[in-house]
Amino acid sequence: MDRLEKRAYAKVNITLDVLGRRDDGYHLVQMIMHSVGLYDVLTFERIPDGEGKIYLSAKNPDELDSLVTMDEKNLIYRAAAMLYEAYGIKDSVKIVLEKNIPVAAGLAGGSTDAAAAFKGINELFGLDIPIYELCNFGAKLGADIPYCIQGGTMLSEGIGEILTKLPDFPKAYFVLAKPECAVSTAEVYRGIDAYDIKEHERPLTQGILDVLYDLEENSDDPELDMSDDALDIIGECMANVLELVTVPIHPEIGKIKDIMTENGAVRAMMSGSGPTVFGIFRDVETAKAAGAAVTESGLAKNVYVLD
Repeated sequence: MDRLEKRAYAKVNITLDVLGRRDDGYHLVQMIMHSVGLYDVLTFERIPDGEGKIYLSAKNPDELDSLVTMDEKNLIYRAAAMLYEAYGIKDSVKIVLEKNIPVAAGLAGGSTDAAAAFKGINELFGLDIPIYELCNFGAKLGADIPYCIQGGTMLSEGIGEILTKLPDFPKAYFVLAKPECAVSTAEVYRGIDAYDIKEHERPLTQGILDVLYDLEENSDDPELDMSDDALDIIGECMANVLELVTVPIHPEIGKIKDIMTENGAVRAMMSGSGPTVFGIFRDVETAKAAGAAVTESGLAKNVYVLD
């Protein structure tokens, strides 16, 4: 194979709970993560020159955020270089990134690109590395990368490295809106360390797991449509404890949540450490109307309606 293309999907946090902190500084988390239909595209081209070089460029360089650099610091390059070193790859590769996921948004944009790089290099050079081993490589670069390698709906525990595949999320539409404010993930986690999280502020993760497994168990019964009830229960159980730190600093996040809720969202919440807000909707018409309302408010430049 000389050329292939990989999509790198964004994720949202259906729940995000911080349970503690290890002695090495890493936070212990419990999160339900879910892939949504916003994605970057990575194109890989094998160059049979025996020089073992990695060429990284952007398809849309004029649209790139200044935080994205096409050099050896980029997670795409670092992921590819890790496999090059581990497997002694001799031929060069040209990797072109089409960037669509906003940067520093709480959507795992960098992590999902790295995940696509691991999968792309593995396939392009016929390395046959099993998924679990790719995840081990990914964990060395970032806590979200093992999840992004697998995607879908998953429970993430530990420092993010303990992953459990979950049943499919019920059919829903998502509106994502990223305000212009910049959020430092490190500062948000430092802030949550100093915050006394109350039980009612935490997500009811087990409640959502019960709903997902019930849906799976009854999926073969055509007379039992649980999707609406399921979304309602999921919405009631959702929470992201990092909002306790981020929203007071950036009140526009709370305003966007309110607009989505007022326009029919089952639930609106911040993803990750922010600042992106996502809303869950039952139908695409309501989702589009809510997206238009957020755009009209001027609170977010990047607004997406997704399934």
